[in-house]
Amino acid sequence: QVQLVESGGGLVQAGGSLRLSCAASGRTFNSYAMGWFRQAPGKEREFVSGISRSGTSTYYAESVKGRFTISRDNAKNTVYLQMNSLKPEDTAVYYCAARDSYYSGAVWKRENEYETWGQGTQVTVSS
Repeated sequence: QVQLVESGGGLVQAGGSLRLSCAASGRTFNSYAMGWFRQAPGKEREFVSGISRSGTSTYYAESVKGRFTISRDNAKNTVYLQMNSLKPEDTAVYYCAARDSYYSGAVWKRENEYETWGQGTQVTVSS
């Protein structure tokens, strides 16, 4: 089973940028579709973005579309989330998640579709 470790979180002013990374170890990384979720204080965890195991398909929540970009480097066993034009409402703990995916182009959007989760990284956007 793959293990996931997120990094790259921090404190940034509104309008700024951060890039989150999620490094995977264990089984073959390119067997897994990947996703990013976030959980703000007092709220449920929500989907942010997903990418197919091939990297050819991506999907974004409406709230981040046009500002966030998900990508992956299968040679480095890493998935990224580039976050631009950050807003205070983006403040949350961000989690990456993995799902063993038979379909190379499939993107998964529901929390219960993912099998493995990282420990999370805090992103705080000040106004």
